[in-house]
Amino acid sequence: MIGAPTILASTGVIALVFLGGLLLAALVWLIATYNGLRRAQVRAQNAFSQIDVQLKRRHDLIPNLVETVKGYMAHERDTLEAVIRARSQAASALGVVEGGAMGIASMTALANASGALDGALNRLIGLVEAYPELKANQNALQLQEELASTENRIAFARQAFNDSVMRLNEAIVVFPSNLVAGMFGIREMGLFEATADERAAVSVKF
Repeated sequence: MIGAPTILASTGVIALVFLGGLLLAALVWLIATYNGLRRAQVRAQNAFSQIDVQLKRRHDLIPNLVETVKGYMAHERDTLEAVIRARSQAASALGVVEGGAMGIASMTALANASGALDGALNRLIGLVEAYPELKANQNALQLQEELASTENRIAFARQAFNDSVMRLNEAIVVFPSNLVAGMFGIREMGLFEATADERAAVSVKF
């Protein structure tokens, strides 16, 4: 006959094994959830790097555009300076994000600066169309093609980035993965959303 102490000891062992199994399962879940969040974060950062490349390309093209048209547009100095100023502000906002600040505030600032640059470019292009001689300028035509191509790539890269960020942010806010995100300081990233100026696509016809 099995004595009470033996039964109690067996029950204790079973309880310990059960508790150990629960702890092990919790640890496996914690590791898997943490790794999933970090992978989503890396994917979002990689998606932004594609935007980064195209934004830098656009920033490089703008001084060339201004240099090309300014000889024909001597009386449009304010507009040309506004484009260069907007480019500088957009480049500064991009630099902040490149420095690792990819939260909602910094991404909103970048989107706003990019939108302001698009607005300044739209005004410049509108004026350029009033100068027929620019239509025969080969350099202007080449810049038109490069800007149009860059704008398309930015739009495509922005969509891919926003999709990645939405998946990350979803995982950060839903239970129970939000517990892991809070524990390890994994924060939501900001979307790179089009502003009103950006939704009105830049027209680069010369």
